[in-house]
Parts: sequence; C-alpha cells; structure tokens
Amino acid sequence: MGRVSGKIAIVTGGARGMGAAFAKRLIDEGARVMLTDVLEAEGMAMAASLGDNARFVKHDVSSEAQWRQAVAATETAFGPVSVLVNNAGTSFGGMIETMEETAFRRVIDINQVSVFLGIKSVIPSMRRAGGGSIINISSIAGIVGNPGVLPYTASKFAVRGMTKSAAVELASLNIRVNSIHPGIINTPMTTTLSVNPELIAQVAASSPAARPGEPDEVAAVVLMLASDESRFSTGAEFVVDGGATCQ
Repeated sequence: MGRVSGKIAIVTGGARGMGAAFAKRLIDEGARVMLTDVLEAEGMAMAASLGDNARFVKHDVSSEAQWRQAVAATETAFGPVSVLVNNAGTSFGGMIETMEETAFRRVIDINQVSVFLGIKSVIPSMRRAGGGSIINISSIAGIVGNPGVLPYTASKFAVRGMTKSAAVELASLNIRVNSIHPGIINTPMTTTLSVNPELIAQVAASSPAARPGEPDEVAAVVLMLASDESRFSTGAEFVVDGGATCQ
C-alpha cells in the first residue's frame, strides 16, 4: 500500500477495460484519480465504485478545449496533476486499397493527436506539482507491423516516437515520459470491438505465454511508472505481451 500516496492522476479511457484497471490500482496504492471517457454513464458508475478518491469527467481526447477542461476539473477536485495515463484509444481495420481517408484520420486523432494534446495540456499542472510522470499506452503494434490495421499501427508507432521526444524535452521540468506496449489484452476493444478477431486470436495463441494478458498485468507496470520507484526511467518502452515480440 501507498506506492503512489499523494499523487494525483488523470486516466483517459477510464470507464472500462485497461483504463478502469489502471485507476483502481492507482487508487488502491494511495493516488487520487480523475477518470475521463466519452462513455459518460459507464465512467460515472466506475468512478462511484472506486470511492471518494475517484472522480469522472466526460472527455473527448481529440479536443484541446476538452483537455483543458479535464485538467482544470482535476485541479479543482484534487490539486495539480502529477500522473497522466494516456490510455484512450480506438481501433479500425481494413485493407489499404479500400480504406476511407476519414476512417484513417479518426484513428489518428483519437490515438495519436490525443497524446500530443494530453502532454501539452498537463505540462502547466505538472509544473505546479513539481514534476510528474506521463505514461503513454502504445501497443506491440507500435513495435511490429500486421496487415489490415494500418491506422492503428501508424498511431501506435507515433506514440512510441512522441514519447521519446517528449522525454528529452521535458526532463528539465522533472517530468518523465514512458510508453507501455501491451500485447493482446482481455478488454472490450479486443473481445467485442475487434475488427480482426482472427488476427488477435492468432497473436495471443502464438506468443510464448500462449494466452491473452489481463488488464491487471498492465496496471502493475502503470503503477511502477507512476511511482517514484521509476524515477530514473524516461523515454523507455515497457513491453507487456507474453513474449509475442521476442520471436
């Protein structure tokens, strides 16, 4: 208990799946957490279930104005932000030749532009906090390529590179920036929203672990990066994939 006591976090995409698991783990270890999501009813219910150290604000992560509102709401509720988990994301699949530009841009806006906006928006608050930890949820799709998921892969490679650039730029402010690269994890996106379920099943089964991961297994890495235990880690990639990318 208490590994992140006194820290104030924003977790995007916090209504369910990995985001909800991240918020719960952080709260269990002493943090206060603002969950954000476009899923208002689910987000409010999740925050209520997590107790007094959780709040929820509806938040479109592709909107800079809504990012400012989310940070302001967090400071009003708890104080300056010391942890940001850029977790919100979406997936879309299809072959390149028949893919619509609007579909491609939507994934980029939600998965990539949102990370830029989140980092930008939280810097003033983290200055007031004396520093902080930004944790960007990328994917093994930001390390290796697969067919039929070009927009998702493009966005997750971008998050990996943005993490490194931001880590260099923000180090003097005592702000660390790292990326986490989950493999196939049991979440609504992979179990019910997947556009390529056969590929997902194949990747999970072919990994050395021979199974999908659980949100709590990624949350353990989020907790470590949010805590001062990782104070000398920045610009790094943390892979949580059951060994899928090592073969």
